[in-house]
Amino acid sequence: MPSIVVNKYPLKRLIDEVGPVDQIAIEERVAKFTTRSIKKGSKIQGLNLAVSMVDLTTLEGKDSPGKVQSLCQKAQSPDSELNTPQVAAVCVYPAMVKHARKFLGDSPVKIASVATGFPSGQYPLRTRLQEVKQAVKDGTDEIDMVIHRGAFLSGQVQTVQDEIAAVAEACGEATLKVILEVSELETYDNIRAASFLAMNVLRSNDFIKTSTGKTSGNATLANNQVMLEAIRDFYLESGTPIAMKPAGGIKTAKQALHYLVAVKETLGDEWLNNRRYRFGASSLLNDLLMQLRKQDQGVYQAPWKFSDASSGY
Repeated sequence: MPSIVVNKYPLKRLIDEVGPVDQIAIEERVAKFTTRSIKKGSKIQGLNLAVSMVDLTTLEGKDSPGKVQSLCQKAQSPDSELNTPQVAAVCVYPAMVKHARKFLGDSPVKIASVATGFPSGQYPLRTRLQEVKQAVKDGTDEIDMVIHRGAFLSGQVQTVQDEIAAVAEACGEATLKVILEVSELETYDNIRAASFLAMNVLRSNDFIKTSTGKTSGNATLANNQVMLEAIRDFYLESGTPIAMKPAGGIKTAKQALHYLVAVKETLGDEWLNNRRYRFGASSLLNDLLMQLRKQDQGVYQAPWKFSDASSGY
């Protein structure tokens, strides 16, 4: 019996259409972002902006209504001693959406839910769509879907795009965030190609997102930059603004400020808000709060003074 040869030419054609990535140029560019000096009032503004961009997340097998309640409380009041903004959203498994809706009510904090067979994306499409529709019915404002990386890498790019379009339709009015899982896409060229593949069927202010936070590789300044530049180029060509969410591995306030520099210098001030940029990095929030207390009180507080209602995603 002859072996089955997977046709990868559609992926190669997609890369040719959107253009390859200059790896050296990307890495030199992001190295410069870490040299920018942000001090005093600008630093406080940046730290508060980063707080407002956090998707506070719990994605563990031991999640419960009580844990989700604690998460929602922290989301609405990150620090009772400081006038910090609320975070952008809480992100939970679909089964926890109804509990988050109960605890948040009409709060401006959004409810996001991972879906579509998170984190593998390997479930049958019908099952993935049912999961999305149920989460929307239960009250989620946003869906974080993960693409089928195996299909993408084997050249089935049209299949992947059709699945994204089907999920977008199932979302209704809910915002869609498309997770590429960049560590499994192997190259910057593939990351850029997958970004365009998703953006072609997304609506204004839907998101592309780096990672699930469940693999060994997560967001970096470099893969974030590849996606930011894809968003810029897509916007210049189509006029459709797509939002961005780096996720996993961003743990310190210093790192968050580097990412905000990248956004400002690549996309401009119109993307410096939580409608167009998010951090999927719950453990980041406590470090942001520690830095804000330091700016306000002149000393660092002990880490245990900040509640940990998240999973550290």
